[in-house]
Amino acid sequence: MGKLVRDKIPDIIRADGREPDLRRLDQHEYVCELHAKLLEEAAELASASSGQVAEELADVLEVLYAIARIYGISMSEVRDLADQKRADRGAFDERWYLNSW
Repeated sequence: MGKLVRDKIPDIIRADGREPDLRRLDQHEYVCELHAKLLEEAAELASASSGQVAEELADVLEVLYAIARIYGISMSEVRDLADQKRADRGAFDERWYLNSW
């Protein structure tokens, strides 16, 4: 079973003396695989040691960049929306856990 990989991974595999079996995804497949990759990277972040958190956050961010590009959304727009949500609803700094409502 395959997976979406970063652009330079095929060259890295070739440099190791192996030949990757590749195919280019169509747009629909690409969107689906990006969403799957986001879940994969989020799971890796959730299980990362404290020393691995920054690297896993970078992987999540790269997938978010790719998803934003597909939809023609700039990361500055995403940051502005996050800032607005933070102003309206707060952040997660207080660590509130809602048991019921």
